[in-house]
Amino acid sequence: MQDKKVTELSESQFDTAIANGLTLVDFWAPWCGPCRMQRSILEEVARSVDGQVKIAKVNVDEAESIAGRFGIQAIPTLLLFKDGNNILRFVGVQPKEILIDAISSAV
Repeated sequence: MQDKKVTELSESQFDTAIANGLTLVDFWAPWCGPCRMQRSILEEVARSVDGQVKIAKVNVDEAESIAGRFGIQAIPTLLLFKDGNNILRFVGVQPKEILIDAISSAV
């Protein structure tokens, strides 16, 4: 079950979703084991930083042009956006503490 604080974005929603404030985007795929591990961590992060950041997911199989636009070559890859600009990139499963620290530093 997907946590309501983690939003799935389509290609048509992506630019609007990242345009304002902080947005952490997880590029993932359903067949990716590490991505499933990252999902539960993101749900914990969402509860911990509620209101400071939007947390979203982009399925690379369904949004290939977005993945290509940001050079996603491995998943999970997480990008932190501030007002539409990519300010941080994480490749591989990231622990909750690292993500919370990055969000807190960017606020």
